[in-house]
Amino acid sequence: MSNKTMLAALTLGAAIAFAGPAFAEKLKATLNGKSEVPPNTSAGTGTADIDYDAATKKLTWKLTYSGLSGPATAAHFHGPAEPGKNAGVAVAIPNASSSPADGSATLTDAQAADLMAGKYYVNVHTAANPGGEIRGQVTK
Repeated sequence: MSNKTMLAALTLGAAIAFAGPAFAEKLKATLNGKSEVPPNTSAGTGTADIDYDAATKKLTWKLTYSGLSGPATAAHFHGPAEPGKNAGVAVAIPNASSSPADGSATLTDAQAADLMAGKYYVNVHTAANPGGEIRGQVTK
């Protein structure tokens, strides 16, 4: 194999490698009562491990929580909002009445932009705290 042929083969291989499947961005939210707006004294804590694939706009999550004042009545991604601000539901987290809760959703362009700008938070609601018992901002 000549040097020219080898160089061409290496260049083509590199181009194929870079054109391969996109890798999901790893995001996370750490949930607690003091992050709620307004803050509360809940002993509850939680974590949302989140993957986001920009190529397909697919959001995938695993929400784990414990120590709530009672059963979770709902959970959502809310946005757009910075820490300390509230926003409406952007993506529902179905089956959140038990932990862990796994799921996925496909985002719109606007939702994807807000997510990647750090303007989404995860909120777990209970009967005692219908506005949200624990909350965590989604971060990279």
